[in-house]
Amino acid sequence: MLDACAELVDEVGYEGLTTTLLAERAEVAIGSVYQFFPDKRAIVQALTLRTMESYLQRLDERFASDEMTHWWDGVDAGIDEYITMHRTVPGFRTLHFGDVVDLHLLDEQRDNNGVIADQLAQVLTERFGLTDVPKLRFVLEIAVEAADALIKLAFRRKSDGDERVLLEAKALIREYLHRQVDGPDSARSTAGQTEATQPA
Repeated sequence: MLDACAELVDEVGYEGLTTTLLAERAEVAIGSVYQFFPDKRAIVQALTLRTMESYLQRLDERFASDEMTHWWDGVDAGIDEYITMHRTVPGFRTLHFGDVVDLHLLDEQRDNNGVIADQLAQVLTERFGLTDVPKLRFVLEIAVEAADALIKLAFRRKSDGDERVLLEAKALIREYLHRQVDGPDSARSTAGQTEATQPA
């Protein structure tokens, strides 16, 4: 049923999705749908949770197979997999991580992108030994929001994603995270030195 749901939301959107359409596409009785899901929101929630698990599994596989020497490699992989899922995973381009339906579809306490940022922070901390986890989660949430908006823009401009926008998105996120994670103190120091050397 979840596969049928993914196909349908790409065809008719979330608003056009009904349990009747889902039952017809999945070739099951409508009663079978309600046996597992009370309404279409619950169906889409289950699909979105499955998608998030798939996304994290893809990252695990990249981390296991690729030679990643820096935390940015992990962030880069996260962006690449997000873009790939837009192109290849049914329903993802329409639903993303559930924000089309409910900003708190994945977690009642946190918005969907915040949940993704938490998961990325955990992966990066475990793999690259990054510290100051609360700050890392915060800056990743900012990065995820920015990347999400720009990637959506890229796929609005072109059905397979505007490469120029995608490249700019990666450059923007790289610069922001590099400044926040690698060198905020040195950045402030450099700014202070620049001010000190300027003529009065």
